[in-house]
Formats: sequence, structure tokens, C-alpha cells
Amino acid sequence: MSNKTQIQQLDQNEWEPKELTLKRKISKDFRINWQLYVMFLFPIIYYVIFRYIPMFGNILAFRKYSAGGSIFGNGPLTLKYFKQFITAKPFWQAFSNTLILNGLYLLFRFPLTLIFALLLNEIRNLHWKKFVQTVSYLPHFISMVIVCGMIKELLSTHGPINDLIFKLGGEKISFISMAEWFRTIFVTSGIWQSLGWGTILYLAAMTGINPSLYEAATVDGASHFQQVMHVTIPCILPTIATLLILDIGGLVGSGGAFEKVYLLYSPMTYETSDIVSTYVFRMGVESGSINFATAVGLFEGLINLVLLTCANFVSRKVAKTSLW
Repeated sequence: MSNKTQIQQLDQNEWEPKELTLKRKISKDFRINWQLYVMFLFPIIYYVIFRYIPMFGNILAFRKYSAGGSIFGNGPLTLKYFKQFITAKPFWQAFSNTLILNGLYLLFRFPLTLIFALLLNEIRNLHWKKFVQTVSYLPHFISMVIVCGMIKELLSTHGPINDLIFKLGGEKISFISMAEWFRTIFVTSGIWQSLGWGTILYLAAMTGINPSLYEAATVDGASHFQQVMHVTIPCILPTIATLLILDIGGLVGSGGAFEKVYLLYSPMTYETSDIVSTYVFRMGVESGSINFATAVGLFEGLINLVLLTCANFVSRKVAKTSLW
């Protein structure tokens, strides 16, 4: 191709509209990677069907609903159901329990996960490292039903823990039916189940750290602990901040807590175990108060949105990193 022809093509591209150029790039990329775009359709369809379309049901928090009627309710818009749960003592008990349980879980799990990831990263024997990772990841893949069954068997009055207490001269304790023990059971079992799995993102971030930074720190006489504090942690700080923002944003949400609480709690432990999601389930499914449960669920979502936004703002100001 002559220089004159190349210059003409460059001039043509220079005057070509940016929108047309972008469309051509997208079209070319789609022809090359169409398999990836087809695979990407499945999560989009899932979120549209199971996440976005159900949002229209939030209208039931403002309109009366009756079985057999319109799925969007009928009658004028009202704040009646919001006023009902705001003045209901069981709701505020469930709300405080949700904050306490998720707050305690975050307080212990978040630093322990980070520390465990740092320790795993320091293991130099590859076979031993893989063994520890495999053992720590396994509890995450155990069904929540099985986990709760194991907890009940271990803590039952005829279980191994009570047998050990009895042999040591103590009296057997009915852990599952005592409200004061529920939070301890919830937090400790959650840490056991999620500790290993929570290290994956941290370890992935650590693999991206430039080895020359450690070499420079070694030359400067930094100890192993100092390298972790001044090289490893600062380099993975954006990952730490992002995960912390997401965790804070879900403090009032159910997350994976609903299944565990629902399988472990009983009327005897409602004082410390009943959370917003189980309260919504009882009101909506068991009692049939669809409007009331929808209003509570919408309030829960708004609180999570506020917490997420505040955590993101603070992280952007303090750690110079954020989700948006």
C-alpha cells in the first residue's frame, strides 16, 4: 500500500464520527468473541428474572393486597404498613439482633480472614500450602442444612461437648435452646465455615504484588513482619477496602444468615436470634401479612443502601479507593 493511500485512510478515520467507530469496534469484537457474549447472557437473564422483575412487587408495601386479586395490589397508596412495623416491638428486636449478629460476625471474621490469608501467603512449601487451603476451603461447600445438623448434634445434651463437660465435673448445658448462647454459636460456626473461602480474593491480590518491592525491602533490612506491614498490606489495601465496604453494606441484610438462623432458632431464643429476614418470613409466609412483610423488606433494603453509600464515601476519603 502506497503512502498516499495510507494518508487518505488516516484522514478518513480522523473525520469519521466517534459513535460509528465505536459501533464498528463493538461489532468486530462481537464477531470474534461471540461465545463469551452468549455465556454472558445467562447471568443477565437470571438477574432480570429473579432480581429486577420482583422489584415491582415492592408496590405491595404501599397498596392493599388480597389473595386472588392483582399481584400489584389495589386501592390507594398508603404508608399504613410502614407505621405498623415502626411501632411494632418485635420488629425493633429483630432489627437490633440483625445488627448485633452481623456486626459481631464482621468484627471477628474480617480481621481473622485477613490474618489467615497473610499466613497462607507466607507458606513456602507448595504442597503444605495447598493442603491447608483445601482443608480450610472445604467447610464452605458443606450444605447449610448439614452444618446446622452438625451443630445441633455437637451441642445437644447427649453430644460430645456436653459429655466432655459432664466428665470434667460440670452440668450439661442445653446450648441450642438458650438465648444467651445463640450469638456465640452463630459467630463461631460462621467463622469456621467461611474463614478459608474468604482468603481467596486476598491471595489473588497478593499474587499481583511486584516481587521487586520485597527485594528492595530486604535490601533495606526490613524484617519479615515489616515486609508484611509495609509492602503486602498497602498493596492489597484496595481489595481490603472493597470487601469491607460490601460487608458493611450488608450489615442489615440477611445474606447467608437467614438459612442458619432459621434452622437453628426457636421461640425460646427469639430474644437474641430473631433477625429481620426471619421476621419477614414469619409475617409474610406463616402469618400471610404480605403487605407488612414487603414494607419491612423494603425498609431493610433502604438501610443497606444507606450503609453501603456511607461506607463507600468514607473509604473514598480515607483509603482513596471505592466501588464508585
